[in-house]
Amino acid sequence: MLEFPNAKINLGLHVTEKRTDGYHNLETILFPIAIKDALEIHDSNELELTINGAEIPGDINQNLCIRAFKLLERDYNLPAQHITLLKNIPIGAGLGGGSSDAAALINLLDRKFELGISVSKKMQYASLLGSDCAFFIENKPVYATGIGNVFEEIELDLKAFKIVVVMPDVHVSTENAYKNIVPRKSDVNLRDVIKQPVGTWKENMRNDFEATVFAAHPVIADLKDLMYSQGALFASMSGSGASVFGIFDHYVPIKLPANYKIYENL
Repeated sequence: MLEFPNAKINLGLHVTEKRTDGYHNLETILFPIAIKDALEIHDSNELELTINGAEIPGDINQNLCIRAFKLLERDYNLPAQHITLLKNIPIGAGLGGGSSDAAALINLLDRKFELGISVSKKMQYASLLGSDCAFFIENKPVYATGIGNVFEEIELDLKAFKIVVVMPDVHVSTENAYKNIVPRKSDVNLRDVIKQPVGTWKENMRNDFEATVFAAHPVIADLKDLMYSQGALFASMSGSGASVFGIFDHYVPIKLPANYKIYENL
């Protein structure tokens, strides 16, 4: 069986305070976009994960897909599966690819084995894997708070626009991005901002990670400027980077270095 996990972007991202548990409280709008991986499962003699299209660092046994399978296996006594993952969502981009893959696997296992797991229960499983993982269970625009894991569904339709995402040849450490951030309360309500015309978002919406990430990686700041020079109504880094997206009502293809990835007409 096959599933196509999709990416997300952050429309605004406020880091509001450092928590006593070491995490940070956030405010952000999570919006699904059509950059997709491909995830397939087959019955197997043992649990296996094959990843194509990208080199993913770290112990494969700690991959979120493996961890997601083991969560459900514990409660539903599932037979072993061979999981095949084709990566297209760039890694370390702030697009939520790993979380999306894990959420898609939960949905896929539920469908294949007719487990009848409720949406709320699937979101509980996903929340054990990562702060934004549960978002991908339903894939609807949400206002997210807490550590990015408390969701309030919102109305937001961007079908009239073209979304373009560019991933430069840069790696941004999420750990360092958080280490360098200075939390601050926001006087802007993102739920109000998104009700305004997209052309006004530039003045009213920010990503708190941009200041320190841009200082460390000026090419990312240059990408944001390029989006605006090409006519973007709004442009921003997604998450803690390194990808930058632009929202256009009229889009002319952007010329970029060959080692950059560009995803157009999303």
